[in-house]
Amino acid sequence: MAFSSPLSSSLLCFHSSPCPKSRPRTKTLALPSLLAAADVTAGTSIDSTTLAVLGGGSVAALAAVLSLADPEKRRQLQAEEVGGGDKEVVREYFNNSGFQRWKKIYGETDDVNRVQLDIRLGHSKTVENVLKMLKDEGPLQGITVCDAGCGIGSLSIPLAKEGAIVYASDISATMVAEAEEQAKSEDLPTVPKFEVRDLESLDGKYDTVVCLDVLIHYPQSKADEMIAHLASLAKTRLILSFAPKTFYYDWLKRVGELFPGPSKATRAYLHAERDVERALQKAGWKIRNRGLITTQFYFARLVEAIPA
Repeated sequence: MAFSSPLSSSLLCFHSSPCPKSRPRTKTLALPSLLAAADVTAGTSIDSTTLAVLGGGSVAALAAVLSLADPEKRRQLQAEEVGGGDKEVVREYFNNSGFQRWKKIYGETDDVNRVQLDIRLGHSKTVENVLKMLKDEGPLQGITVCDAGCGIGSLSIPLAKEGAIVYASDISATMVAEAEEQAKSEDLPTVPKFEVRDLESLDGKYDTVVCLDVLIHYPQSKADEMIAHLASLAKTRLILSFAPKTFYYDWLKRVGELFPGPSKATRAYLHAERDVERALQKAGWKIRNRGLITTQFYFARLVEAIPA
């Protein structure tokens, strides 16, 4: 998943150096939520409720409220219910209520609200730019690609259409089953091999490994391990997307946790780009291209890494 935000305009940039920093310019602040953590996708009031720009006193008051909120307690209760930690919560969510929500967002149904439609646009831009990155190196015919955290096949199926040999996996059996059904409905030269697996259990060697919007489920210490593991599977390229951590976005996340919606979701983690880059360097990789993809309610950092 990727982070949702109240950014008022779309931005897409790709280059070999960091994107220029800019402060979002809005006159109102939409109630933020992390796509996997707060139910903007459930059609809650977050879609329409806004807060006026906060003055100094209001900021102080909101800070006090934030200090009393306990989203960590909610996550702990979730983990206890499913008998495990973050990974078990993620598996449970995407096998049940999360599957229905994200199937709608990733699909083509008109039964979506404004926020869901905007998130769909952001995700599709991420997929489009990954495909562009890959095709810039030449035809994908015969190239092996590991799509780690494939969801319902939003990237795997377009890759297969280009002739890539795709190995796709997801922690959710429900998501994998849906991806297989969608692949069957397409006229593909080679059908992707779908499996129910978590990131830790992936093995093999692939020309390219892609992992989109999955690191949001891992704290930085675990994310470092996953980045190193994914890098060990890739021969020539590793493409990652993640919700970037900045002071502003981290603050929005904390506000969003005050409005978790009526149903349960997963814990979400933001990652500083420097931390992701440090983990790649430690694994012997360097970033060649990077970009920031945003819509009004979606943003994600996308990086392409190659062996150093």
